[in-house]
Amino acid sequence: QVQLVESGGGLVQAGESLRLSCAASGSIFRFADMGWYRQAPGKQRELVATITSGDSTNYADSVKGRFTISRDNAKNTVYLQMNSLKSEDTAVYYCNIKFGLFASWGQGTQVTVSS
Repeated sequence: QVQLVESGGGLVQAGESLRLSCAASGSIFRFADMGWYRQAPGKQRELVATITSGDSTNYADSVKGRFTISRDNAKNTVYLQMNSLKSEDTAVYYCNIKFGLFASWGQGTQVTVSS
């Protein structure tokens, strides 16, 4: 069983930056695709960014040019650098791991951007 633990969320003002981290347990991290998703109140969970085991990345149009996903296989950790934050980025951010038919979610970390 893989456990994901997110950290780095908080309250910031519009235009500021935050870096989220997601640490994974177990030994499959380097072979897995990782992703960040978010869910705002009253809305469905949506994809923010993904990174494959081969370091290919994909971003939602709403965050392109502002957010960067990266991974450190030595630390079993995936990051989400969020710059130029907007009020509409306010949400609970979830980390996701996929490896074959296996998938798991973290518990989420709150990001609140005040305007």
